[in-house]
Amino acid sequence: MEGKIALEEHYAIEDTLMDSAGYLPEHTWAELSARVLDIEGRRIEEMDRNGVELMILSLNAPAVQAIPDRRRANEVARKSNDVLAEWVERHPGRFRGFAALPLQDVDMACAEMQRCVNDLGFVGALVNGFSQIDEPDTAYYYDLPQFRPFWQVMAELEVPFYLHPRNPLPSMAQIYDGHPWLMGPTWAFGQETAVHALRLMACGLFDEHPDLQIVLGHMGEGLPFSIWRCDNRNAWTEAPPAYPAKRTFSEYLQENFYITTSGNFRTQALINAMLEVGADRILFSADWPFENIDHAAIWFDSCTISEADRRKIGRLNSLELFGIEL
Repeated sequence: MEGKIALEEHYAIEDTLMDSAGYLPEHTWAELSARVLDIEGRRIEEMDRNGVELMILSLNAPAVQAIPDRRRANEVARKSNDVLAEWVERHPGRFRGFAALPLQDVDMACAEMQRCVNDLGFVGALVNGFSQIDEPDTAYYYDLPQFRPFWQVMAELEVPFYLHPRNPLPSMAQIYDGHPWLMGPTWAFGQETAVHALRLMACGLFDEHPDLQIVLGHMGEGLPFSIWRCDNRNAWTEAPPAYPAKRTFSEYLQENFYITTSGNFRTQALINAMLEVGADRILFSADWPFENIDHAAIWFDSCTISEADRRKIGRLNSLELFGIEL
């Protein structure tokens, strides 16, 4: 399929480059670092070879979220957003931008989000999970009351928020002790992000802002498969949910979340996601440079779904969600 749009596609600046080290075998670092720093060379060549017309670019992980100092986090976020804006301006037919945000300080994050949308023309934000604030061994999740003013700004701007994974902090990762291979995309990324998404659903955020839209990568971080059980939970007891939100997890997933195919090129998983949230809420993505664009594109272009759904997932849903005109 030609004209695909991909939206979990990352870059790094020199300040954040080393955040991408350690996720892949050491012998791949020369290749990975070259991929993540490149914007206008091989990236565009890979897009052309694989029918990707447009990428929405985002900073690598955990980057800003792992900088406890509020002013430094804001400095790196603004720097990376300014760099990205220059690339988008040079290639408006190929790139759009997601804002990096210093959620260590809600006022700074709100100001930067408004700047990125109103001045730089970005189409949303991508944030790498929880933020460490003031002290390195802290993890603040965005269902907490202190973040409500930020969500108000997101709702007013009417742009989506991409909740991207990061590993749990070592002090909070005892379940992985002795099994480091479970960290990262093997398991910890998905578990961490799925729990964060459930917290957002349960806290009442979407009752307050019913039109707010969150994007999850990697075919929904396992939630399409598990969401029914989250709601059912020993249904014979007829006990009401104990969380503050007014509706079921399934309803929020179907009305306030979009799912991308990034890094999960599996037809069975795609069909499960389509059955749970519908083809209108799924978006093509690759997860470059950590996954290959050709692996994503070859799979997606030939997977056993209807051509109408392929067109929606590959292009049309993103055009509508992000208000993109090409």
